[in-house]
Amino acid sequence: MKKLVLILCVFVSTMGWANNGWFNILESGGNNKGELCTEAIQGAIDKASEFGGGTVYFPAGEYLTGPLTLKSNIVLHVEAGALVKFSTNFDHYLPFVEVRWEGTVIQTFKPLLHARDAKNITITGRGTIDGQGRAWWEEIWRIESAKEKLEPTKYQKMTEEANGHIQTADYYKRTRSYLFHRPPLFQAFKCEDITIEGVTIQNSPFWTINPAFCNNITIDNVSIYNPYSPNTDGINPTSCSNVRISNCHISVGDDCITIKSGRDADGRKWATPTENVTITNCTMLSGHGGVVIGSEMSGSIKKITIANCVFDGTDRGIRLKAARGRGGVVEDIRVSNVVMNNIQKEAFMFNLFYDKNTVEEPVTERTPIFRNIHISNVTATNVNTAGRVIGIPEMPIHNLSFTNINVEAEQGFSVTTARDIEFHDVKVNTTIGSAFKVEESSNIILDHVSTQAPLKDTPVVKLNNVSNVLLNNNFPMQLTDVYVEVDGKDTKSVFLKNNVFENVKTPLKTGKELKVKIKVE
Repeated sequence: MKKLVLILCVFVSTMGWANNGWFNILESGGNNKGELCTEAIQGAIDKASEFGGGTVYFPAGEYLTGPLTLKSNIVLHVEAGALVKFSTNFDHYLPFVEVRWEGTVIQTFKPLLHARDAKNITITGRGTIDGQGRAWWEEIWRIESAKEKLEPTKYQKMTEEANGHIQTADYYKRTRSYLFHRPPLFQAFKCEDITIEGVTIQNSPFWTINPAFCNNITIDNVSIYNPYSPNTDGINPTSCSNVRISNCHISVGDDCITIKSGRDADGRKWATPTENVTITNCTMLSGHGGVVIGSEMSGSIKKITIANCVFDGTDRGIRLKAARGRGGVVEDIRVSNVVMNNIQKEAFMFNLFYDKNTVEEPVTERTPIFRNIHISNVTATNVNTAGRVIGIPEMPIHNLSFTNINVEAEQGFSVTTARDIEFHDVKVNTTIGSAFKVEESSNIILDHVSTQAPLKDTPVVKLNNVSNVLLNNNFPMQLTDVYVEVDGKDTKSVFLKNNVFENVKTPLKTGKELKVKIKVE
């Protein structure tokens, strides 16, 4: 009997299996010399799955593979010094599979790391995963830059055949017309208990970490690098719940972290919100936005906290974007303890005109809603614009507050078509225009707001066509020409109370269209 057991153990070892649950790629028919070994890697994953789970181990070296299908109870451990590179042969990503791509569930190329209806998946280690995305980027650049209509490639024809039945809004036809949907580097679809930690991920063909319809996700201590490249977002949970993103470092060609829940009618059909998300202790460098919510938010996005993060060099800091036709509710958002620097556009952007649809509609399921959003304890320097809030008349952005904010910017805050907006202890230094500009809005509180660099003949606060506005506890400490200017034929119920204007030449300036008296106490 002992001899039989010994023979069995030797046999198992030679097949790359391990009694301790480790499946070494080099002992499973793979190689670390950069030669394609997809079958060996996938074989190790499949074998571990047959044993009920285990760790598929990549020792130091270079590995080349096609797309991999992850299964329940599997750990991919990429050791320090290991580089896992993905094939640039598009045929390796066929046949098409079902994925959510830019908010719509379609048939397209298989993600580089893919899972479906699985549980307990982990990617870990101190090694690097390289999507070799340039081949994909160059193909989309080739299609986009063509001055004349190109003959469709076989992939474009396949995409049209597989997805010709899908209905999309007019604004989306430009994207859909390319019919070349680059795959995300990682997409788990309808999975649970996902952990990605420690690894470096670079050169994704498209979005990088993109779980869809998943529950219980942890992304910790991950570094993501996608140089100048199209749509290479860092982390994009879509219609997911219970997501924890922490200690990550992200520098990409699009948004660093984006929270999504589906696009338009297809997103409303799946009707799955993204909710219970925490983002903490992350640094974001190059990217269109630090943390972005939307624009695919048709399934709604709720209960999000963003704290203790640094944005340095992104186009925008915190950005919420949607448009008519999307529908969905973004609510219960908290942002705190954030430092921003070198922000190319807005530090804060809340925009319901993202797709520039200017035709007003009745309030229906197509109407997007932003509400109950609160931001506190933020310092921002070298900023182009402090913030913009842009609602739509049928659904103003509402219940939004800024507390203990310090911004050094070229331009200040502007609020248009909003209600229940509050600024408390907000200091904005500008080089152009007013620090605070509010128009076509109601129920506004400006409490202890100021600038340390008042501009000549420029009001610190400018109000136009507003109602129910309170300016309270304001004490300009610097010599100021004009503190507040009020105008607009629809303006009413504006109150100045408990303010100290000893350092102000003209505390209140009124415009020619103003029809009511401003109450000053």
